[in-house]
Amino acid sequence: MALQDAVVKAINQMLGDKSSYQAQLQLNIASVIRASQTTSVENIGEKLMVLQQELIQKAHSKKAYDEIADEIFRLRELRQQTTVDTATRDEQIKRINDLQDYISQQTTYLTEFDEALVRRCIKQITIWDDHITVELKFGVSIDVDA
Repeated sequence: MALQDAVVKAINQMLGDKSSYQAQLQLNIASVIRASQTTSVENIGEKLMVLQQELIQKAHSKKAYDEIADEIFRLRELRQQTTVDTATRDEQIKRINDLQDYISQQTTYLTEFDEALVRRCIKQITIWDDHITVELKFGVSIDVDA
């Protein structure tokens, strides 16, 4: 029961300081987007096209051909991973936006433990000697007294 109370207290702390937490969530979205911009599927596709043209031109040179073929294989794997990463990024942004919507729509504090909300929002709870850290799936951690 104390753990449930701590979660309610953490969520209420977030609701009590909406602007601060919403600003942090915006920073988290920006961070997720910046991290994904370094490698895009389109960028990889362009590099692959250039290398495939080089491969055709260097077909007579076995060493150059093998190096380019290896690089093409690596880029294809990277493109596949980037596609997965993009889907993950989009899901993270959706979760963050969902939390922002939840925060902005709440006009009152929680009065009791909400299991559905916890499943949707809580990533991890860490119990320390003097406090409990509630980590949300959106990159926000809230400390409450134990």
